[in-house]
Amino acid sequence: GATRFGEVSPPPPGRTIHGVATAMFPALVPGNTACRVARVAGSASGGWDVCATFRACCFDQRMRRPFSSKAPPPFLDPFAPPPDASTFPEYTPKDYFKFQLVHQSSKSNARVGRIHTPHGTIETPGFVPVGTNGALKAVPHSVLGNGADLNLMFANTYHLMLQPGVDVVAQAGGLHKFMGRNEPVITDSGGFQVFSLGAADATTDAMDELKKRTKSKHKDGQGLIKRITENGVTFKSYRDGSVYTLTPESSVEAQKKLGADIIIPLDELPPYGIDFDTLKQSLFRSHRWEARSLRTHLLNPARQAMYGVVHGGVNDELRKLSAEYLGSLPFDGYAIGGSLGKNSEELFQMLNKVVPLLPRGKPNHVLGIGDELSIRACVPLGIDTFDSTFPTRSARHGSLLTKTRGRINVRNSKFKTLFEPPCYECVCSLCRNHSVAYLHHLDKAREPNAWTLATEHNLHYMGTMMRELREAIARNEV
Repeated sequence: GATRFGEVSPPPPGRTIHGVATAMFPALVPGNTACRVARVAGSASGGWDVCATFRACCFDQRMRRPFSSKAPPPFLDPFAPPPDASTFPEYTPKDYFKFQLVHQSSKSNARVGRIHTPHGTIETPGFVPVGTNGALKAVPHSVLGNGADLNLMFANTYHLMLQPGVDVVAQAGGLHKFMGRNEPVITDSGGFQVFSLGAADATTDAMDELKKRTKSKHKDGQGLIKRITENGVTFKSYRDGSVYTLTPESSVEAQKKLGADIIIPLDELPPYGIDFDTLKQSLFRSHRWEARSLRTHLLNPARQAMYGVVHGGVNDELRKLSAEYLGSLPFDGYAIGGSLGKNSEELFQMLNKVVPLLPRGKPNHVLGIGDELSIRACVPLGIDTFDSTFPTRSARHGSLLTKTRGRINVRNSKFKTLFEPPCYECVCSLCRNHSVAYLHHLDKAREPNAWTLATEHNLHYMGTMMRELREAIARNEV
């Protein structure tokens, strides 16, 4: 297989390398310029060196026909641009999905809005808690509507694909019925988790990154990714070692079976700190994959909305290219993903330039960012929704977000005899019925109820913060 542009492994028996004529691959050759192999020479190691200014394609001589649209050639030029916007239908408003602008702040780009979906309305700006396996950790998802006022919940396609399987969820009537939730749900493509399965890289892993992929405890030094081609990603399950292939088409088909209100196309997730050419190759691959995802989605919208995912790392040129290209396609909204920088400052600088390039009449979302500092800084830039495991994960580690005391860790010994509620302004079960000392005791005793009470509290805190931000925007104070 291809290792990098211009290098392919020796062809297997019965296969040779051929020039690719535009008559055979018109959709894959930019400008319909004929492609041919300029020079092929065996190296001392038995490898094949293909001149990098030409494209080559390996295919079985007995099957001399173009690859189907569902299986692009594995040796496509990594700099090949995605299909032109003119090859897609124009965007038409949906009766089941609509963004409503309620108020635009006169002080900043902050805005109050409502996203109308088949399962209810999402108030924006809004925080989106993550229920990885279709469930929030330690609490029932009903807590989101009982005082927390959090309308949208995130679920992960990758994990649901491995357990219980998307077909099981489909047999149950879709994710909403399977979960018993009649409110909006968003699912991702599975790409973030899959690309986190790759082998360790000493260079990129050593770099600081704001949204860094954590090492999976289920993989060895070689990783669980078997191969990445233009067709998609083949990987091994961390559960039982079985092999899966995730393509743009299969990711969308899986999300159709899950039935979320908002779905995400498959994209590639490069690490922070890679060189410009490698980042650009990854960007073009993501664009090609997202275009294929969108075409699959448009064949059967199924009352679902699809968000395009803007890439480009912290490179201004590539982020602009991505925002403008995806903004020209008939997506229902836009997510900002990929590497978001090494720190908050890089994130804010990037968003300040990207958000104005996105269609204002559609909602936007920042993937994987949801701490309080980032939210308060990003809302004035015009961001509508944020997802993160931050408040629920923090709660399980003893960290409470409070208005009364700020952020505290109840595991600290000084809270052993604090017989007061964590937050006087909060109406969650913990703050109405228990003291910090009681939660300290439960955590020390490793009682599961400690995680339940703390998680519910942090979700209430996030919901209250977002509601207060919406009110402040409406008064033009943000």
